[in-house]
Parts: sequence; C-alpha cells; structure tokens
Amino acid sequence: MTDEGDGDGGNGYILPRLSRSCLKVWRRNWDVFFKTYQVNFLPPFIEPVLYLLAIGFGLGIFVGEIDGIPYVEFIAPALLSISMMNSAFFECTYSSYVRMYYQKTFDAMIATPLSIDDVIAGELFWGATRSLIYSSVMLLVLIGFGVVSLPSSLLVIPFSFIAGLLFACIAMCFTAITPSIDALNYPSFLFITPMFLFSGTFFPLSILPGLVQVLAVALLPLTQLVIVTRSLTLADLSPLFLYSLAWIGLVTAIFFVVSTWLMRRRLIV
Repeated sequence: MTDEGDGDGGNGYILPRLSRSCLKVWRRNWDVFFKTYQVNFLPPFIEPVLYLLAIGFGLGIFVGEIDGIPYVEFIAPALLSISMMNSAFFECTYSSYVRMYYQKTFDAMIATPLSIDDVIAGELFWGATRSLIYSSVMLLVLIGFGVVSLPSSLLVIPFSFIAGLLFACIAMCFTAITPSIDALNYPSFLFITPMFLFSGTFFPLSILPGLVQVLAVALLPLTQLVIVTRSLTLADLSPLFLYSLAWIGLVTAIFFVVSTWLMRRRLIV
C-alpha cells in the first residue's frame, strides 16, 4: 500500500518506533466515535440490563449461589470482562479492517508525517479506550443494580484499558493476516465464542475436567480478565490474582510488538 521510505523498507526492525504522533490517530477515532455517541453508548447500557435480568435474576433463581456468592453477583464481573473483550476485539478487527482496506484511512494517514507504527499504535490505544468507555458505562449499570462491591469495583476502570489493549493487540494480529473481511468470522467464532463460554464466565472453572481447567488458566486471555475483575468487584482477591495481572502484562507486551510488526508488513509494499 505504501513505502515508508526508510532504508530497509520498514521491515528491518521488529520493535515498534513510536512517537506522540500516535495520539493524533487516537484523537481522530475519538472524534468520529463521539459524533455518533447516541448510538455508541446505547449497547453498553442495554446489554448488561438484558443479561442481568435474563440470566442473573432469571436463571439465578434456579442456580441460587455459586461458592456462597449469589449467581447474579457471580456473573456481573464476567459481563464486564466480556464487554472489555468484545469492544476492543471487534474495534480492531472489523472496524480497523474497514479503515485499512475500504476507506483507505491508513493510507491517507501514512501519506502524512505519521509513521506506520504510530498509526497502528493509535488504533491499538483507541481499541483499549473503547474498552474503557464501554466497561465504565456497564459498571455504572451494575452499581445501580447493587451487584458489585464499592469502592474496589472502581479499579475496574483503569484495568479495563489494559485489558482492552490486550485484546486490541490480539485482534490487530488477525486483521494483519486475514485475506478478507469475511475471514474475520473465523477468529470470532473459533476464538471469541469458546472463551465467552469456557473462561469461568457463567460457571466456575472447577466443574471442568482438570486438564481443561489448566489450559483455560494458562492460555485463555478472557480467563485472566474474569479472575481480576471478579476479584475487584467482589472485593475478594483470588489466589490467581497476581498471576493473572502478570500474564496480562506480559502477553499484552508481546502481542503489541507482534501486531505492529505484522501490520507493518501488510501495509508496506
């Protein structure tokens, strides 16, 4: 799509070269988002209400408690974690792909003094910001229903940016290698949906076979989000709390580098 113009064609280095200019890309997406804020703020408000009423209070009547926790309070942090995942992942897959391939927004920005790395980093930071916005709105709903503990639940807000950055980076890797926008259905169905169901969201991991539990804790990003978020919203730290925080930090750093490198390869011809 473009030639960055440095001596190695942009492919001779792996670590991203970032500057404050990436914030201009972030600001562009911010401005576009708030031009249609009426539509953008409706899903994170309506979604938790529907889930809480249908599953938390409805199904919760039959479930009762899990590990001494009312079922609606058990799934509340899972709903927050799912919101962090979905908002960042789908922003940096479908939305980023549209901006890259159909709207040619990336090409237009790279034609300015912005570097490819700054453009991609701006996209990633915006995906993380969208996660923060959506989870903050959802948290207000959960507070209104009285299903989370205060003030510890407020720590979910800064955490949601880090969690969103994790899934934004993973999503950008898929965007960089997918041949068409239709192919993005594969990570949605084969990666996101299994995590939605088997990451300790609607039932505890302890009921799964031992090997599945180990794989879920070792490999699934959403599992880590649920562990941290549930610890904060219940004001009861899980034994895996520090492990999950370290896992998220390490994997986010790795995928930040990988996603930037993959996108650089795709955008440079």
